Amino acid sequence: MLTYTETTEGVRVTVQPVFLEERSNMIAGEFFFVYYVSIENRRGESVKLLRRHWHIHDEGGMDYEVEGEGVVGMQPLIAPGGLHTYNSFCVLKSFQGSMEGRYRMQLADGSTLDAVIPKFFLQARMN
Repeated sequence: MLTYTETTEGVRVTVQPVFLEERSNMIAGEFFFVYYVSIENRRGESVKLLRRHWHIHDEGGMDYEVEGEGVVGMQPLIAPGGLHTYNSFCVLKSFQGSMEGRYRMQLADGSTLDAVIPKFFLQARMN
């Protein structure tokens, strides 16, 4: 399983994508991917995840963007040395694509930084 990691100003984002053949429907052109995300705070202060912004590329379909508050309904506060993990999913119309983006993080003084979500590749592998 491939892992993709990017660190921005002490916020480390790691993503692990997985193709779920049992949830996919190749005849209908639905390829189901789950991705596991870890956000590690390596700064000396807490950070709060305010927003997400994703760029999703589908080799066989249209590219699109997803933007919104928090992740899976939460805006976690991550303490120094802390870790927040979650998983989500994406359905493509083709065997492969990619995702990348950023998390808007709020620092203790109220300022923000955009933590990079590394570009990761989604590729259907049939068993």
